[in-house]
Amino acid sequence: MTKLPAEAYAIIEGKHSDPFRYLGLHSEGGHSVVRAFIPEASNVEAVGEHGETAQLERLHDAGLFAGALPNGSKRYQLRARFGENVVELDDPYRFPPVLSDFDLYLLGEGTHRRIYDKLGAHPMTLDGVEGVAFVVLAPNAKAVNVVGDFNFWNARRHPMRVRGVGYWELFVPHARAGDRYKFDITGPDGRHLPLKSDPVAFAAELRPSTASVVVDETRIPKPRPAPSGINAQEAPISIYEVHLGSWRRKHGNEWLSYRDLAEQLPAYAKDMGFTHIEFLPVSEHPFDGSWGYQPTGLYAPTSRFGTPEDFSALVDACHREGLGVWLDWVPGHFPDDPHGLGYFDGTALYEHANPMQGRHLDWGTLIYNYGRTEVVNFLVSNALFWLDRYGVDGLRVDAVASMLYLDYSRPAGEWIPNRHGGRENLEAIEFLRRFNIEVFGHFPDASTAAEESTAWPQVSQPVEYGGLGFGFKWNMGWMHDTLKYIGKDPIYRKHHHGDVLFGLHYAFSENFILPLSHDEVVHGKRSILGRMPGDEWQRFANLRAYYSFMFGHPGKKLLFMGCEFGQEREWNHDQSLDWHLLAQHRHTGIQNLIRDLNRLYRAVPALHQMDCNQAGFEWVITHDSGNNVFAWLRKGLDPHARCLVVVNFSPNVYRDYRVRVPFAGNWKEVLNSDSAHYGGSNVGNVGTVHPLEGSIPELSLTIPPLAAIFLVPES
Repeated sequence: MTKLPAEAYAIIEGKHSDPFRYLGLHSEGGHSVVRAFIPEASNVEAVGEHGETAQLERLHDAGLFAGALPNGSKRYQLRARFGENVVELDDPYRFPPVLSDFDLYLLGEGTHRRIYDKLGAHPMTLDGVEGVAFVVLAPNAKAVNVVGDFNFWNARRHPMRVRGVGYWELFVPHARAGDRYKFDITGPDGRHLPLKSDPVAFAAELRPSTASVVVDETRIPKPRPAPSGINAQEAPISIYEVHLGSWRRKHGNEWLSYRDLAEQLPAYAKDMGFTHIEFLPVSEHPFDGSWGYQPTGLYAPTSRFGTPEDFSALVDACHREGLGVWLDWVPGHFPDDPHGLGYFDGTALYEHANPMQGRHLDWGTLIYNYGRTEVVNFLVSNALFWLDRYGVDGLRVDAVASMLYLDYSRPAGEWIPNRHGGRENLEAIEFLRRFNIEVFGHFPDASTAAEESTAWPQVSQPVEYGGLGFGFKWNMGWMHDTLKYIGKDPIYRKHHHGDVLFGLHYAFSENFILPLSHDEVVHGKRSILGRMPGDEWQRFANLRAYYSFMFGHPGKKLLFMGCEFGQEREWNHDQSLDWHLLAQHRHTGIQNLIRDLNRLYRAVPALHQMDCNQAGFEWVITHDSGNNVFAWLRKGLDPHARCLVVVNFSPNVYRDYRVRVPFAGNWKEVLNSDSAHYGGSNVGNVGTVHPLEGSIPELSLTIPPLAAIFLVPES
């Protein structure tokens, strides 16, 4: 055989960073030469534009062939023999580049906001041939090969070429939607890495398999839009938080599919009066027990429940019922599974190399390097992807506190200060600001929410005013204080009156959401009902009073699935909610109350229009710790839009309880959590309450035990 150049051996060994330089059609010495690398082929011919053929010489037994192209043709195919089979092939190395020079410029600059249009796997037609274009970032790799169903998972058949600052690309003729694939990467030290899934894959195999799956995005119908203004600060926002795998299950404990959920979940949430559904993370993840919070495929709806088309149908069904859709989004960390992002190109590409920066001690996961242009571009584009391709209406960002602080959950001496010597993660701060700028800039009707558990200032204030730019922030302090209060026996609550009052000192410092989330019903914390003290009647009465207090309190609302009917046990992600409890009146009573609270919250402007504005709230009774009574006014934009909320956290009935009101005239009791319809004792004010005579408008109320009442002025 002819002595071969080093480039030929690089092709044979799968280590060439630009196989187009050697393979494909080349002009050499005034002649057109075709080189092809087809392992296992015993014979290869080049077939010209008009069917003429030319035998290619075998240069190496590994499958390297070369020869003249017949009659100077510019387009050609290859005809290869494998045993008794003869196959006609389109040569991947005769096609033009996938990425344009402008793409490479934007990618290198970190301003390509739609990397999902270029990276990943995209079915397309090039030069009249159907196939799939593959692009992946691996700047430190020596070689990258795409392997999959289209090449029998042979790592030597489709070496990719590198362009720009490390983007490897290849158009593979006749690959198609539905093909599974991965990347075979040789690291900078020459070692082969475990096969890697595509970071920008749009679908993946069902765990425990980990291959990426080619998706024809043109076949994914875009959901209809949600109602206009659904995320506005002055709008009612009541969120039903859902884990798709355990909301309901089929007989045999099987998951509901996205299509099954589309038939049941939106209609239920609408009937319950919620305005939004928030899904726990739907991005692909290997471990069910992570609930999606350790994702490996940020661009792929998990295959547990169906295809991307099926997920799109679920979003569409929610919008059809008038519901907004928010997703939990996890840019704070990722797992170190060998097929995932960790050590992706043989170096710490997505994460920090130093474990004091790059690994979470609590979760054993890796931390993104927010100082790297390509990483920020990857994450910001992912946020835009869900809003663009699937029409979702908001993103709730998980574990923001862990991103903001370099010493988050770290002992002294085991973290690296920033360039000023402080504990703030300056790169993460800039990333979060850019994320919010891009989201609101491209999708002004969308919103974002931060799960941020510290006193970091201005989380939900605009970036131009020094804030992080989120639309809303979860009020974790309110949640902790009030759950602590309601969990105490009423006889002790007078000593903890401040737990309820304290939240109003900062209630308008951010645009708050009041969260009773999945985190509060797991890991030994018990269900929300399980935290309530007293006998059976008192437990349910306490729960009704607490939920009513929440809906009367300033701030948007979030309730985890099952809480709306008083789930007794802790949430278990491997089982359905305990829907059988609705056979019992006390549980249907809780469900009826949540339905009516949601409807009241939406119907009464005073309860939602100024949720995030100090002018929308006024204390009426704060000092009655001995009786465990609180009262306040909620105010709407109209000067006459008012709602009086009175909450009794004691088991006593109070009659002729005097409460001042801003207007003379009759007031109507529009909701009483002690109603028999909700499982209560039916103590109350029988509809209309007439004011007492006197110069100061005042009502004489009957306040039911462990209950809340809502009153509005009659027109």
